[in-house]
Amino acid sequence: MVRRLLLLLAGTADALRRPAPRRATLVTRQAHEPKQYQIIAGPACEAMAQRIQASEPARFTYHETSWDKFPDGTDRIVVGGFQPKNEIAGEHVLMLASFHDNDVTLSQFQVMVMLLMSFVESLTIVLPFYPTGTMERVVTEGEVATAATYAHLFSSLPSCGRPTRLIVYDLHTLQNRFYLHGNTVASLHTTVPCLIPRLEAAGIDAVAFPDDGAAKRFKHMFDSDVYEIIVCGKVRDGDNRVVTVQDGDVNDKKVVIVDDLVQTGGTLYECGAKLLDLGAASVSAFVAHGVFPREAWKRFARGGDRDVFDTFYVTNSIPTTTDKLPSNDVFEVIDLTERVIDDLDNY
Repeated sequence: MVRRLLLLLAGTADALRRPAPRRATLVTRQAHEPKQYQIIAGPACEAMAQRIQASEPARFTYHETSWDKFPDGTDRIVVGGFQPKNEIAGEHVLMLASFHDNDVTLSQFQVMVMLLMSFVESLTIVLPFYPTGTMERVVTEGEVATAATYAHLFSSLPSCGRPTRLIVYDLHTLQNRFYLHGNTVASLHTTVPCLIPRLEAAGIDAVAFPDDGAAKRFKHMFDSDVYEIIVCGKVRDGDNRVVTVQDGDVNDKKVVIVDDLVQTGGTLYECGAKLLDLGAASVSAFVAHGVFPREAWKRFARGGDRDVFDTFYVTNSIPTTTDKLPSNDVFEVIDLTERVIDDLDNY
């Protein structure tokens, strides 16, 4: 009897030492639930904010902000979502920004600071075009590298307990992301997926790049089994620099030239004209960011002195410019709203 009792106690002890079998519910992965966002938008981004809310009203709530000035010219901003009830504190906040001039840039920085000091759960800033991206280094002492100074401003934003995510599309020089430090982290994305369906619809069968830098940047995004890949470049001919095709066959191809941005567009035009001279059936262009200072887009419109493109595709990353582009002309503006929504969940 005593021996049987001892064996029973020993078996009980072994059972207690063995780990309990895991329940299936403990190892089953939970489906990822998209975050819900309260949206604040800079003046130029209000239309996109409304489109984002309309696309998924249960997920996105847009709060209109008043961007006024006092008589002395300083900001008088009243951010939406705080009255009559505070719907911002404890929430994920999405801020849509456009830095198309220095005045609105400072105003939006002030709102970012205010939001981060309002007990938000997180702040995600969507700045499709980083306008100082081309000014990332200097060659003359005393010149200001504004890409770096903007990065310092972002990096000095207050912390809400987690990093602020800065979503940027097709940053001109990728090393600019390393200028950010502290509380803000760059989240780099591309607009190229918005272009691909349009190339298929237009029957475009070749993709060209105006220089080797653009080729290194974008070439891997296009299937070489579908598109002829053409790389252009400039070589010196006496005192002039002329465009040449360094790689790829342009003859009888419907070509689109791809680059990250256009300003006055001299190189883009020269590249398009050269491809037509070499036998391309047609030439179009795509740029993520249409800067077009001093309305330089007019030169590419029908009848302009740079009217060589069948279609000029450009995203609305700079809405203050693309809102002015004429309809029923060479330009086709690609709306980034769906791209932004998709990229919110992709890091």
